[in-house]
Amino acid sequence: MQSPDSAVELRLTSDLNLGIEGPRTTVRHLMKAGENAFVALSWSEHPAPRTNEEAYKRLVWTAHHWQHWLDRGEFPDHPWRSALQRSALTLKGLTYAPTGAVIAAATTSLPETPGGERNWDYRYTWIRDATFALWGLYTLGFDWEANDFFYFVADIAEAFEGQIQIMYGIDGRAALPEETLDHLSGYENARPVRIGNGAHDQAQHDVWGAVLDSVYLHTKSRDYLPERVWPLLVKQVETALANWRGADRGIWEVRGEPKHFTSSKLMCWVAADRGARLAEIREDLEYAARWQSAADEIHADICENAVDERGVFAQHYDTTALDASVLLMPLVRFLPPTDPRIRATVLAIADELTEDGLVLRYRVDHTDDGLSGEEGTFTICSFWLVSALCEIGEFERGRALCERLLSHASPLGLYAEEIDTKTGRHLGNFPQAFTHLALINAVMHVIRAEQHEEQVFGPAASEGSRRAFSG
Repeated sequence: MQSPDSAVELRLTSDLNLGIEGPRTTVRHLMKAGENAFVALSWSEHPAPRTNEEAYKRLVWTAHHWQHWLDRGEFPDHPWRSALQRSALTLKGLTYAPTGAVIAAATTSLPETPGGERNWDYRYTWIRDATFALWGLYTLGFDWEANDFFYFVADIAEAFEGQIQIMYGIDGRAALPEETLDHLSGYENARPVRIGNGAHDQAQHDVWGAVLDSVYLHTKSRDYLPERVWPLLVKQVETALANWRGADRGIWEVRGEPKHFTSSKLMCWVAADRGARLAEIREDLEYAARWQSAADEIHADICENAVDERGVFAQHYDTTALDASVLLMPLVRFLPPTDPRIRATVLAIADELTEDGLVLRYRVDHTDDGLSGEEGTFTICSFWLVSALCEIGEFERGRALCERLLSHASPLGLYAEEIDTKTGRHLGNFPQAFTHLALINAVMHVIRAEQHEEQVFGPAASEGSRRAFSG
């Protein structure tokens, strides 16, 4: 929202006769064969086109610009290539050029449940997105954009002297106070309409691991660790080690009581593990040894307290409830995908934490998230499941799920946060960067699994051989 003294001025330009009808502008015109017309909405210092010819030239120039941008990328020759390209374009469109920040979504308060209260403002950048963003951008060959986001995170860490919170404004500001605009209603009269996000000052222990994993990815990709970043990393690892034993709000920012969430402990392990690896690269053996020892301690604690009686990793230490966030375990290499606990966890989520085959974050009746009402399946979690199934050798099942998810894309190839499994309707803020990041990861997992199959069985492998490989 804009204050009255800084309101955005919208301009509507057309070669048709515009009519004002209450709060709406309408046009009634019978188009004839061969006739062209244009309508342009503008709101910046750039003037709107004045003629149909000028509007057409701008559209052509815009299309060529994005085609040239995509040509910089590295996309596999595969039927799903266009899905990767569309996701790359979406991430670029959600990037704030002056800082390199990638926002979670371009909207606020689009309801996760029609008529419910789960309406949030996602027009900010989440630090936890950093690892997936860098992995996706580097994988597709967009090193420039990846570097910009990396240095946005580094600049924030430096500006706040290593005291990282979970999200920031696209300009790097930390204060994101949440308020409701009670005089407004949202999509299909959804209430409340929120601006700001109260989760910005929550205690969430996954943030340090996200920072360390992103730096580790950057260092491996560039074969270079900026000297100014090292003191900040030391602060991040030490903070993770000082806090990992405590409870927090978890990756889903629940507004119930803090718990010992498995995913939070997992990301503290990532912080220590990646910190130790970076210290080895720097030949700082004292830090490397101490942090590796801490990583081993966290690893043992998770394996002792987060596994239920059937050998499945649970949502937190005091429950047997499932949570899709533990699908990250094989993706961050906490345990090898052949470990029976990893396999049991992935299959339990696939079989028990799904609605019509798509994945929920958690069961709301098993999780105290401080809110009422139901929520749809989270598309990012379904894409995580695709990646995890490929990791454990369930390739055919992962590929089938990925194919189904790709069929749910909007007509423009975009994804919101959730999908209603009965109607295919998209729910929540839109388009969702994290969903497109997970799509890139999932599609690349399937493509690499296919390539592995061809290497093992040959291009003309029988369907029976493929099923045997899939385990």
